[in-house]
Parts: sequence; C-alpha cells; structure tokens
Amino acid sequence: MRYFKQVAPAFMIMSLALAYPASGFAQTTTSAKKTATVPTVAEAEQFLRDAELRLQQLSVIAQRAAWVYETHITEDTEAMSAQASEQALTVGSEIAIQARRYNGLALSADSKRKLKLLQLNLSFKDAADREAYTRLGTSLAGEYGKAKYCKKPGDASTCLDLGQMEEIMAQSHDPAVLKDVWMGWHQQASKYKDSYVNYVAVSNKGAREMGFADTGALWRSQYDMSADAFEADTERLWQQVKPLYDALHLYVRLKLRQTYGPDVVPLTGPVPAHLFGNMWSQSWENLYPLVKPQGQASSLDVGAVLKQKNIDAKGMTQYAEGFYTSLGMEKLPPSFWQRSMLTKPRDREVVCHASAWDLDNLTDVRVKMCINQTTEDFITIHHELGHIYYDLAYRKQPHIFKAGANDGFHEAIGDTVALSVTPEYLKKIGLLSEVPDASQDIGVLLNRALEKVAFLPFGYLVDQWRWKVYSGKVAPADYDKVWWELREKYQGIKRPAPMEANGFDAGAKYHVPADTPYARYFIAHILQFQLHRGLCKEAGYVGPLNRCSIFEDKKAGAKYQAMLAMGASRPWNEALKAVSGEDKMDASAILDYFAPLKVWLDAQNKQLAQ
Repeated sequence: MRYFKQVAPAFMIMSLALAYPASGFAQTTTSAKKTATVPTVAEAEQFLRDAELRLQQLSVIAQRAAWVYETHITEDTEAMSAQASEQALTVGSEIAIQARRYNGLALSADSKRKLKLLQLNLSFKDAADREAYTRLGTSLAGEYGKAKYCKKPGDASTCLDLGQMEEIMAQSHDPAVLKDVWMGWHQQASKYKDSYVNYVAVSNKGAREMGFADTGALWRSQYDMSADAFEADTERLWQQVKPLYDALHLYVRLKLRQTYGPDVVPLTGPVPAHLFGNMWSQSWENLYPLVKPQGQASSLDVGAVLKQKNIDAKGMTQYAEGFYTSLGMEKLPPSFWQRSMLTKPRDREVVCHASAWDLDNLTDVRVKMCINQTTEDFITIHHELGHIYYDLAYRKQPHIFKAGANDGFHEAIGDTVALSVTPEYLKKIGLLSEVPDASQDIGVLLNRALEKVAFLPFGYLVDQWRWKVYSGKVAPADYDKVWWELREKYQGIKRPAPMEANGFDAGAKYHVPADTPYARYFIAHILQFQLHRGLCKEAGYVGPLNRCSIFEDKKAGAKYQAMLAMGASRPWNEALKAVSGEDKMDASAILDYFAPLKVWLDAQNKQLAQ
C-alpha cells in the first residue's frame, strides 16, 4: 500500500523510505522457508520477487480502508482502517526482518537498494504492540479530524471546526478575536496528549527492533545518508536561508507594530503567534494586505476572478491539469474525476487537509481536498497534482521503487510547478487581465516570501521537536516548554498566553497526531527552487528567476518527466542532478529567487526602524 502522498500518517507508512506500507503478507515466502541454510543470491532475488508481488497484491486493501476513513469518519470506518493498518504492519515487520538475512550478498545494485529500503521500517515482534500502534495512530488522526472549538460547551451552535477557525485567522484583524480562536483550537490537542505519549513509546519499540535508536533516528536514515549527516545537512541549509528569513521577520514585525500598536507587538523579542494570519504561524500570506509595499497591490490574488467566473473546485483542478499537460504529460484518468473528493461533503465528518492518493499503484489516483475559490487553494491544487503526476510517471517501476527519490521530492514536485504560477501564466489562462509591470515584482515577491520563506523555520523545527521527543530528551511534562523554546529560537514567535497544564500545542498541527514526518516539507522548500532554476535553464529562460514560467515548454517538461519516472530507483542526489545539474541540496536558488526582495527588505527595515 502506498502512502497518501502529502499527508501520509506514519502509522500508515510501513516503509518510510518507500513511503508506503506493506499489506497482508499472509503466506511465508519461498526464501523464508530456508532460514536454516546459508542464504544465496538466488534465494535473495526470489525473496524480493515474492515480497514485491505480495505487497502489490494486498496494498489496495489498506489504502482503500484509509481513504474511506478519511472521507467518512465514523467508529466503524476507524476500526476498519485500524485493522487494515495492523495487517499491513504485520507484513511490513515480517518482510523487514527477513530482508536482513540477505545483507552482504553480492546482489545487483537494484536488489541491494530494494533490501535497504525494505529495512527502513518499523517492526513489532509483539502482536499487542502492533495492535496498539495502529489503534492509537488511527484514533489520533480521527480525534484531530473531529476536533471543534465550542465557545459554549454543549451548545453546538457555538462550535467552530478548523476550517472555520482558519478563515477567521486569515481575515480578522482584531487581536482579541484572533487570540480567542487560536487558544480555542490549541486547547483541543490536550484531549489526545496521553494517546500521543503512548504512541511514541510503542513506535520507539518498533524502531529499536530494527536496530535504530528511536523512531526519529529511523526517519533521519531514509535520505541515503546517516541520521547524523542528515541532521547536519538540514542545519547547513537553515543557516543558508536564515538571513533572508530574519529580514522578512523584522519587516513583518515593524508593519504589525504599525497596525496593532506597541502594546501588542514588541519592538524586540518574539512576536505573539496569533497575529500572523495562520493558525500555526507557518505561512504569512494572509498578512499581505497589512504589509504590502506602498503603491504595489500586485499579489497574484485571483480569488475574486475565480468567484466572478464561477470557476468551481473541478474547474480549478482542470486548470492545474492543463499546466501539466502543457509540459507534454498525460491527461488525468477518468477515474480521477469520478473518485476524488474535491469539496467538503455536507453530510459527514471528513479530514479536509489536502492530500493526494495513489490507491492501486497504477492509475487509480485521487485528490482529497475541500477546495475553496481562493488563490491559496488554486496553488495548492497545482501542488497536489504534482504528487499525482509523480505517481503516474513511476508506475512502471518495480513496486519497491514506486515512490519519490525521497519524501521531500514528493512534496517539491508540485511546488516547483506552482513557482511557475506567475503573472504571465495567469494572463495566458485568463485569470489576470494584464501582466503587471516588472516594477510591481516586489509586491509579488513579498507575497510569495510570506508563504515560502516564512515557512522555512517552521518546516525545520517540527521534526527538531519530535526528534527530541522520540529520543526521550523531552518528557511529556515538557512538551510545550520545548515546543515554544524552538518556536522562539527559529521563528521568533511566542505563545499568546502562558502555557497551560498538560498542554499539547504541538498536537494542534495535523502532522503531529497523524505522525507524518515533517522534514520533508523543509527539504521540499529548498528543492523546489533548485528544480525550478534547473528547469528554467533547460527552457532557455534568461531573466529574473521569479519571472520564469515553464508553462507550455515541452523541453523542460520532458526533462522533468524523465526524472519523475526514476521514482526511488536511484539515490535522490542522482534524481536532483538529472534536473538541476547539482548533486547536493543547495539553498542558493531560493536566495537567487528572492534577491531583489532581500535588497528591498533591508532598505525598508532601516527606514522603518528609525
């Protein structure tokens, strides 16, 4: 079974490097029957064939159970999803342990890689641990999906779901209202803190059985380098981008101080988290109206046009599909339109968090998203289809290689395309009446920086926190303390009110209770600019990187498609080199992209601080 590309919870990920769980290995493989003898190359190859065949056959079961659960949350669908996950976990554990037997044999490069990927897996000898792991994981995702903030407990008319609260966070400029909604949502996570604590303990058991120090170490080991090397590499990337983030943070602080006053926004020190237009302060594009450059209203906001032209969720998705087909890629299969969930149903609870799904490892691809007529969702659907087109591109690979080069790649593919959602592109498809003059680029760049650059420290710190939690360096009593230490250190923000007893503010972010590794998003934000720069070069583009769109460029599209078709068959640095010409991650592309903005920010900050 394959993961749901954007938001796969780790309790559904049996092989984290592959980003899919196994499903029901009911029969013992031919190779496994011969454990008393010295293993041979022939046995290893047979083991891999048997494992892949069984995984391929049974993967759909668990994936469909998860799809039904997330699109129709009930006690019954939760139980069915948990049962399918437990079956998948049993198989993933068995295969991972069996794969160890063939380490050290003189196998082909592909077979060695398959064995390695199979062993990046949790394994549980104890059936009770498997049951607890899947039950807790499913329950945590469900509790998050069902959570609501009721201003008057017991009065349903006062209850707000996350979507409604996010809308308030995006639109309101009343600090009291923002604080109330922020506090109301974050309080919900304390209800499942104990479950999360238990989940961490069980997960660590599974990691240790496979020889890892803890689950965090397992996660860091899936990038074709050691866990320590990966940790050092992400720190190197963060240091590259930190000066750009610091300049943006200072500018936003000074503009918010103008808006809300010195009593609300301090001149120095961390800024209250509820003021950034986003529930988690992870992206700040909703602040654009408050911080936009004087005389520059250009922010690529097409929400009004989408509503005016009555372009619904399907229509927005068709625009995104059109971008990929303009590069020479195939049209989405008919089943995509029949089976996807593009709008929020009115008759049941669902997980609205946008995600892309590949149910059969072939062409049954789907998107689950509650699309609204906003610029954000227009760009998000371009992102989600990036997952889908990655799935379709590598569907002819062997089963174990049907995954991204690493999980950061899977997130970066659609975002690379989204970087080509430029004024020129929007003009071509009729959503902008005219292309703003180049003098308006600072406004466009600022808006994009509020989304992309503002995200970088958050993308980095979520797993910094979890690595500490999984390693035992942070006890449950200190969850919030360390969470806010990291948020102050990296983001320069603080909690709007004192911490609460038994608080679990980290759990208010979907990816924590759903146990989805988050470093992938930080990596994706680096990779997308590197890939964008490489594709623009392939397209023969000359000019400011922020003005480049590869829309309708078949040459760039062919190069991109060739990389996507590699899947996980080669180490990620080879996939990166195929497009960018570089074999290591480098944040200089994001610095190139925002270079004009950095000069402008420095000048503005000097002026505003006077």
